[in-house]
Amino acid sequence: MGNCCAIPESHGKKDKKTKQNPFAIEFNANHHQGNGGSKFHVLKDPTGREIELSYELGRELGRGEFGITYLCTDKGTGDKFACKSISKKKLRTAVDIDDVRREVEIMKHMPKHPNIVSLKDTYEDENAVHLVMELCEGGELFDRIVARGHYTERAAAAVTKTIVEVVQVCHKNGVMHRDLKPENFLFGNKKETAPLKAIDFGLSVFFKPGERFTEIVGSPYYMAPEVLKRNYGPEVDVWSAGVILYILLCGVPPFWAETEQGVAQAIIRSVVDFKRDPWPKVSDNAKDLVKKMLDPDPKRRLTAQEVLDHPWLQNAKKAPNVSLGETVKARLKQFSVMNKLKKKALKVIAEHLSVEEVAGIKEGFKLMDTNNNGKINLEELRIGLHKLGHQIPESDARILMEAGDVDKDGHLDYGEFVAISMHLRKMGNDDEHLHKAFEFLDQNKTGYIEIEELRHALADEIYDNGEEVINAIMHDVDTDKDGRISYEEFSAMMKAGTDWRKASRQYSRERFNSLSEKLMQDGSLQLNNQ
Repeated sequence: MGNCCAIPESHGKKDKKTKQNPFAIEFNANHHQGNGGSKFHVLKDPTGREIELSYELGRELGRGEFGITYLCTDKGTGDKFACKSISKKKLRTAVDIDDVRREVEIMKHMPKHPNIVSLKDTYEDENAVHLVMELCEGGELFDRIVARGHYTERAAAAVTKTIVEVVQVCHKNGVMHRDLKPENFLFGNKKETAPLKAIDFGLSVFFKPGERFTEIVGSPYYMAPEVLKRNYGPEVDVWSAGVILYILLCGVPPFWAETEQGVAQAIIRSVVDFKRDPWPKVSDNAKDLVKKMLDPDPKRRLTAQEVLDHPWLQNAKKAPNVSLGETVKARLKQFSVMNKLKKKALKVIAEHLSVEEVAGIKEGFKLMDTNNNGKINLEELRIGLHKLGHQIPESDARILMEAGDVDKDGHLDYGEFVAISMHLRKMGNDDEHLHKAFEFLDQNKTGYIEIEELRHALADEIYDNGEEVINAIMHDVDTDKDGRISYEEFSAMMKAGTDWRKASRQYSRERFNSLSEKLMQDGSLQLNNQ
């Protein structure tokens, strides 16, 4: 589920006994007054129940919204794998459970392919779901690129060809990836000839020809305009691959602004800049392919097969082997590591989303669902808001209903209600949670993140040219150039184009967001604070 990222060291260290089942002790500690474990089942046909019988879980490799990925060793053969362990206590809704189930089904459904990570085994016990997958030890895409001494258009063509081949395999097998980005491609090993592999299908879905989707999903910089408009199909994957290609060739994303709203608007406008360095020395064939992959009209946009048939990729081995310049490498390095710093901070924020907050949302749903049918209609929503002390006109209640009612059945189910509530919570508490992340990184409590604290925070993320990367981040974030990062500077970095669900709603539902802000500012809709 979601994307793995680095986490604070204090959360990743466990003693040898708990390593075998990383969730059991934690779960029982939090639920000792309950039934002692989770009774629901997620997987339809897991390999087994007790992962400890076959595998030993080692050090933590990464952490996402729902799970932790560990180094995993087969006790019989000694072979190394990656195990994503998903805590059931974090699967709070039927939607969450379906997402995990679908991720597993998609990984099992996908054919064996050299550029797609393979799923080896699945386990499910009372406390967690464990997915044992192929281990990719070669690092992230951009990290490998910037570690090389010579980066060229030809190298970018080879990477693009691999990414689009993955898209083609997905689409041929009825799978839309929906979260293509550089972080989701790892090299299989540290060799120069290592294969590049797609590693995360947590947001992927099955699709049928002609089927349209409305759920807003994706990651910073890579979302297609039709996703923001809530009407899309598999063409979005080609757009995302086109964004990656643009970044590979110049080191910066094609659609960027200082605010989430600005980025969403830039995507909708879809104006691609080919003037900045190094575009004047990039081949016309490369620029032609970028334009056709980033066509805002999905009907005109190239298909994956058409991308692979394009002259630039057909002659990938003959693409210019002239260096794109140190500027592009420096941009890629900074782009990659800045994302890692944001992930570190976002992980701290996620750690502070308490069980009590989620329980409050559930109470709000129960309060409004007066006929106990598991759904809230417009009238129940209006009356429920009134019970919470806020009288709003029916037109505004309709806006809230429309924004959350993704399947357009005239009701909010629990999953849709959670989505709205978390959105409202986030809008009201952004600064509170950013302060918590900042305080965690500011270890010596001076009110600033200093260079040594930055080194410590990213110690597990940077291997090559570490000092150069740290200095580049400090230079970029430290806007007043006093050699340290203030909270204001940290907040500006974190808010630059990261909240995509919010961005899309601010672009397409301005009245909804205006209402949301009002509700949160006057404290009248505090579903999460009980």
